[in-house]
Order: sequence, then structure tokens, then C-alpha cells
Amino acid sequence: MIEAQGLTKRYGRTVAVNDLSFTVQPGKVTGFLGPNGAGKSTTMRMILGLDRPSAGTVRIDGRRYAELKQPLRQVGALLEAKWVHPNRSARSHLRWMAASNRLPAKRVDEVLEIVGLTGVAGKRAGGFSLGMAQRLGIATALLGDPGVLLFDEPVNGLDPEGILWIRRFMHRLADEGRTVFVSSHLLSEMALTAQELIVIGRGRLIAQTSTRAFIDMASESAVRVRGPEMERLHGVLTGQGLAVRDVPAGDDGPAALLVPNTSTEQIGELVGRVGLVLHELAAQRGSLEQAFIQLTGGEVEYHAGALAGAGNGSPSAGTPAAPAQLTGPPARGVQTAAADATRGGDAR
Repeated sequence: MIEAQGLTKRYGRTVAVNDLSFTVQPGKVTGFLGPNGAGKSTTMRMILGLDRPSAGTVRIDGRRYAELKQPLRQVGALLEAKWVHPNRSARSHLRWMAASNRLPAKRVDEVLEIVGLTGVAGKRAGGFSLGMAQRLGIATALLGDPGVLLFDEPVNGLDPEGILWIRRFMHRLADEGRTVFVSSHLLSEMALTAQELIVIGRGRLIAQTSTRAFIDMASESAVRVRGPEMERLHGVLTGQGLAVRDVPAGDDGPAALLVPNTSTEQIGELVGRVGLVLHELAAQRGSLEQAFIQLTGGEVEYHAGALAGAGNGSPSAGTPAAPAQLTGPPARGVQTAAADATRGGDAR
């Protein structure tokens, strides 16, 4: 479990993380979302002792990272895929990490097999593509078989097969009872991967809730319906007091009716009673991307010209969003911090 209480980080006059509190529970994949500059990477660095909080605390299973006696056996992390020495082979890098943390050498070949790098284990890491470097970083995070795992943008550079693999792999890790905390800008992938979400903007908490609840909170649910007797169908629906919107024919399909704030069961039973034939009856739910833009629009640090905030109904820029009522410096390789802590020094 990861617990943050009042976590704050200042760099001079800049407040990167502002009184942030959240909990990451074991047994599920928790996504960590926010616009660029929201403070996600800084938060992860503070969890791992790479940055010292200006205020507040963050603990892993009740302890600060620097207090863990065998950090790589308890916490695995991938913050920067390309931090590995370019002239070391994948196997040599992992052997060095295993030796520095008193881990058995046989574990190296096990994690290489897990991430699919056995065939290139003897090649220099400097020649790896970004996707291969990500796999090596994941292998390093898994080396100590830890119960807590943190990944910052783990799917960057992966091909579709690799993205599918890491999604299933994270689900498997969570199913084993591990704590899995994942930051990503790929919202469509997070919608498939994360069961829980922690969303921040300008260093502040916007929401901590399930992925489904987050989408439902910020987007309208509706039912799309069509049939051979559209005019009669429209009259039956409005006659029951339902709001109905006409959807013209287009790339999404033939002309249809959209009925918000209802369900397929309700519409199906209603038209069934009057003997109407339907060609389509489908629930329409908002996407994670739509919900994210809706709730974080006022927290975006960098806007792109005239498109910024246009038509998304979000708060005006510069106005901090209240948390939803639901429940710095260049990166240094986090595994180096683990080795430092193992030798008895502070991670920073």
C-alpha cells in the first residue's frame, strides 16, 4: 500500500505538488493521471525518496522508502527507461543490480524471460529501441519480486503487441495481490488497464475513484436507438417524458435517436410493449478522455492556440478545480536509489 498525506513539493516559488493526499491499495491497478506539469513524476520521485517533500509524508507499507531494509525486494519502479549504462548488456545490468541488492543471480534470467528479452540479453542496452529499454526497465523493477510496483509511462515506445502484453501483465500482478501504480498519458489504454484512478492537476487532487465512476461523473450516459419507424419511435419515447435528440446519418452510421439518462432495458421494454421493431439499441458511454478533459481543463499548464478549452465545458484556465467528491530536477535511475538505501545511505 502507498499512503500520501499532505504531500507538498516546492522548487523555489514553484509549487509542483500541493497538499496531495491519496491511497493506492493492493490488488488492483491504479492509474495516475494529470495534464503535463501536474506533478505526477515529482510525486513518484517523492514516493521513492528521490525528492524530499517540502511538507507532508508518503509511506510504503507504513514506512518511508529510505527506511526499507531491502527496498528492491519491497518496491520496484520504472521512472526512466534510458538510464541504463549504454555499454552494459541487459544481462550485465541486471546482474549488477541483483548483486548490489543481494538477490540470487538466477532471478536475472527469470525476469529476462518474463519481459521477452532473453534473445537480446547479451546486447548492449545503448542499442535498444525505446520499447526494448522499457522492457528492460520493467525487468529491473521485477528483479526483487516486490509487492509494490510503480511505472511512469511504461507503454511509451511499445508496439501494439507490447501494449497488450503489459496491460495483461499489470492485471496479473494486481491479481497476485500486489500494489500497482501506473502513470500514463494514453487515456484509452488507461481505461482498459486501471480499475482505480488518482487524477491531479497543478499538483492538487482532482479525484480518486474507480475508473467507471470517474467516466460517469463527467460524461453523459445515453442510449442510441433506431428502427424502421423512426417517427413513431420518436413519438413513443417523448410520450413517456424522455428527452430525445435526433442524430443525423454520418460516419458513425445511419440516422438514429439518442436518449440521455436512461438504459437499454428501459427503452427495450417500452418499445416492446407497443410492438415496435428496432434495428439498433446500444448504450452510449463517455470515454475516459472526455471525462479527463472535462475535469482537468482548468488545470492544463500549456494550451495549444485557439483550441485551448474550446467547447469542452471545463473550468476557465487558472481556476483550481475542487477535488471531486468521491471517495524538477532531471530524473535519476530509481534503481540506483534502491541500491543506495540497501547500503544504508539515504536515497537522496
